Amino acid sequence: MKPTYNIKQIAINTIAEEEKTISQLKEHIDGDFVNTVELILESKGRVVLTGIGKSANIANKIVATLNSTGTPALFMHAADAIHGDLGMIRPDDIIICLSKSGSTPEIKVLVPLIKNMGNKLIAMVSGLDSFLAKEADFVLKAVVEKEADPNNLAPTNSTTAQLVIGDALAVSLLECRQFTSQDFAKYHPGGALGKKLYLRVSDLYKNDLPPKVLENEHIRPIILEISSKRMGATAVVNQKNELLGIITDGDLRRMLEQNEDVSQLLAHNIMSPMPKTISPDSLAIKAFQLMEANNITQLAVVQNKKYVGMVHLHDILKEGIV
Repeated sequence: MKPTYNIKQIAINTIAEEEKTISQLKEHIDGDFVNTVELILESKGRVVLTGIGKSANIANKIVATLNSTGTPALFMHAADAIHGDLGMIRPDDIIICLSKSGSTPEIKVLVPLIKNMGNKLIAMVSGLDSFLAKEADFVLKAVVEKEADPNNLAPTNSTTAQLVIGDALAVSLLECRQFTSQDFAKYHPGGALGKKLYLRVSDLYKNDLPPKVLENEHIRPIILEISSKRMGATAVVNQKNELLGIITDGDLRRMLEQNEDVSQLLAHNIMSPMPKTISPDSLAIKAFQLMEANNITQLAVVQNKKYVGMVHLHDILKEGIV
């Protein structure tokens, strides 16, 4: 008979094991961690991360995080390093070597080569008495008692510990560099994340003719303006182009329901006064949040008290930032 397993409980136990590992890492943030951060901050070189096996995978992720948060970094596979890739290391580079045991054959070959080159060597290791830990200038202690799997073999807790220490390192560097959201946007220009950080309202409406009518316009020009500009609304302005209100498709429907004769109605009779507005320099994501909070689909754009355009929810959705 096929054995039965409580799969849900297995998953919960795994998460609990990794949660315990992460919690215990706080005890190992010490002077070596601080010295590592200060060393990188003062360095004119790059951070080169190396490792083998699953540690190499984690090193690659840490490299990506460092690069995206203002610390130049690159990955060097430990096995490839001893077959020529050591040539990528420059004199000012700092090497971070990831290894759970710190005593694998590849590490024992690589470490003396790095030391001979004169580069600073940082160990990220669980085995604090290992060859790597003893040879390193500083040790980032990714200590684990055991792995999460019942055989204590599959890299689980150990890779999680490395990942968390790597994140702690990257965030420490980020804050010490006073790395801002504007800096972050420079490294993430593509995709939804980048657009949230740099796309502005002015980028959304600049190619559209702003729908607008004067306050004394009759119903026919109002309907034509809303239809032709395809915004589902039109702004109502005075002769100075100052915003007085907004007329939406919904306002027109309500007006028709409430009045049998609409021929004498003017724009100022139909409009919703004091509409929600936004400035051209505001981030597009702020416009979306304002629309969402007020359950509306358009925002009038105002600059120096003058109406300059209109942004629609569809403009934002088309950019893919939400």
